[in-house]
Amino acid sequence: MSSVFLSEFIGTMILILLGNGVVANVVLKKTFGNNSGWIVITFGWAIAVFTGVFIASRGIGGAHLNPAVTIAMAWLGKIEWSIVPEYFGGQILGAMAGSLLVWLSYYKHFEETEDGAGKLAVFATMPAINNPVANFFTELVGTFVLIFGVLYMAAPASSLGTLDALPVALLVLGIGLSLGGPTGYAINPARDLAPRIMHAILPIPSKIKSGWGYSWIPVIAPMVGAIVAAVVFKLVQG
Repeated sequence: MSSVFLSEFIGTMILILLGNGVVANVVLKKTFGNNSGWIVITFGWAIAVFTGVFIASRGIGGAHLNPAVTIAMAWLGKIEWSIVPEYFGGQILGAMAGSLLVWLSYYKHFEETEDGAGKLAVFATMPAINNPVANFFTELVGTFVLIFGVLYMAAPASSLGTLDALPVALLVLGIGLSLGGPTGYAINPARDLAPRIMHAILPIPSKIKSGWGYSWIPVIAPMVGAIVAAVVFKLVQG
């Protein structure tokens, strides 16, 4: 395995383990965190981002942990397009591994929970109000804010360093608190697609369908948002 793949794999695995882990703690029955609310989830995801970026930044991968970040960096010529599949592979497989660890950690609580939608929420996002145009726009805007901020934090480099971990985490916290309400702020194709796949294949009792009709939005919208952010960043920077 290349250093890029391994760095992205480990960082994304930790990101999903802690991020989806806090969702499991809040929505599944008979946990100590049950029903503790949205603020706990947003802070948990911020800590997940901090930890994942901090760990991955010690490697060679660049601590992208998000295909949208990778696409923006490639679009701006900061990394070669030829290495993008290594980033994507590490991110997708890392997210699948992190989801598996969440499922194993909360295995008994999945058994105790009857709410199929809550179980799906541990893995993937679904909109509060199903409207494809509005949902797409929300994910695009949220990802634009994320990528635009990340590009400034990383500049002129193509990667995030350990000192960027806290600013990125705070940015994700802000996005979750401000823009997360309509769609659950996936803002990361790997974060949503890979865990959704795991939800589909894992033997989770009383689970509902994995929401594939919606699944294209948290994949495509963040990619579009990333490209828009890269274009605007380049225009602003001259």
